[in-house]
Amino acid sequence: MSGTTEISCACGRTRLELRGAPILVSECLCNSCRAAADRLATLAGARNMLTSYDATPSAEYRKDRVRILSGAEHLSEFRLSADAGSRRVVATCCNTPVFLELKGAHWLSIYLHLWPEEARPKAEMRTMTGDLPDASNLPNDIPNLKSHTVSFYAKLLGAWAAMGFRNPKVEVAGKIDA
Repeated sequence: MSGTTEISCACGRTRLELRGAPILVSECLCNSCRAAADRLATLAGARNMLTSYDATPSAEYRKDRVRILSGAEHLSEFRLSADAGSRRVVATCCNTPVFLELKGAHWLSIYLHLWPEEARPKAEMRTMTGDLPDASNLPNDIPNLKSHTVSFYAKLLGAWAAMGFRNPKVEVAGKIDA
């Protein structure tokens, strides 16, 4: 993937531009991602973003390579609890989850359901399978990692170094509860 990619929420009012290739593409199976996806799926008009085996697929992009083209006024944050270090950002125009931002992170995990299926980046790995009570039903098409690996963190560190160790802020309009 090179050049730019435009993606949008389900109704098309909130659009993002992504420059270049993602740092990595993954499917997370941590308790937090699964719980957040379950709660966000209860919003009016929302659809479940989990795979059939309860993974949350995303493409990790450097923050400096993500630009909001339209609909910034619709972006609101959702946190599992008031003191949660991570936030999921939702386009409230149609209650589409857009991305996950970890506190202090220099990247955004952009949810793969924003891409048309035929253009969707392919996951390279599944992470946090150790949080599952039984991981035996997971497909064996990509590595199923019990936690994050040194390689996972090395890719993120390399991207941060390429950014000059900056961490751009991503402002959102409001907060939602689910």
